Amino acid sequence: MRRDGGVVVIGEDVAEGGPYGATRDLVAEFGDRRVIDTPISEAAVTGVAVGAALSGWRPVVEIMFIDFITLALDQLVNHAAKARYMSGGQLRVPLVLRTQGGAGVRSGAQHSQSLEAWLAHVPGLAVVMPATPADAAGLLRAAIRADDPVVVVENKALYYEKGEVADGALVPIGAAVTRRDGRDVTVVATSRLVGEALAAADELAAEGVSVEVIDPRTINPLDRETILRSVSRTTRLVVAHEAATIGGFGAEVAAMVAEEAIDRLAAPIVRVGAPFTPVPASPVLEDAYLVGRREIADAVRRVLRW
Repeated sequence: MRRDGGVVVIGEDVAEGGPYGATRDLVAEFGDRRVIDTPISEAAVTGVAVGAALSGWRPVVEIMFIDFITLALDQLVNHAAKARYMSGGQLRVPLVLRTQGGAGVRSGAQHSQSLEAWLAHVPGLAVVMPATPADAAGLLRAAIRADDPVVVVENKALYYEKGEVADGALVPIGAAVTRRDGRDVTVVATSRLVGEALAAADELAAEGVSVEVIDPRTINPLDRETILRSVSRTTRLVVAHEAATIGGFGAEVAAMVAEEAIDRLAAPIVRVGAPFTPVPASPVLEDAYLVGRREIADAVRRVLRW
């Protein structure tokens, strides 16, 4: 916002910081003409932002919970994602939509979903999922500078993580990163599950198993080359995400590897994801619902036994 006066923040309670304080103190520096509190209407907020983007602004919209994106999908999917294509490249929509998903903080079924696969299915939308503080900052900077709409899906459980962030650094959209090198199996994990995969890799190292952990960072466009290169070397693949396994983004990764590298696989691909049920509100049930290092470690053992 200091770099570009055309960047504005729009959303419900953004001047107060939003539900997790991500925009706290911005209004004190930039004023209420650039940090704009809105009525409770995700459709209206996103529609205003699309119009602003088409008019030359760079709006950063906050949708409090990804569950509420259902109310903004017409504006996001049918307008923001299609404008450049339908105008033959004459229009651009430099819109960022920030939202957060994930379970584990006792928010109930309507505030805890992981719906990123819906968005990755839409041509014209980039979808990024940071797993570290540095990537959260770097991907957001890159998204704001992009000339096409980008959805930044944060994970509410990661807001409490701390880490080094390089001032002004950009993380390129569409570039995966190898979080840990390994030789026996590749684990492709997104968002919160990246840390869980690294913890599982530590546990498995004590058993003599070498796990490579790939963090896509961007699920659309997907860095296919990094994943295929890793799997071609390790010959085994586990895909892990917090979303339900059925219809989850992991199915796309599995299908891509099966189509392009099946002759290099030494075992079937295994997916790790949540059960196909709404997120429970009961703490005991929610803890049982969440997948993490134990499920990833068990999946790795399965592919190694095959």
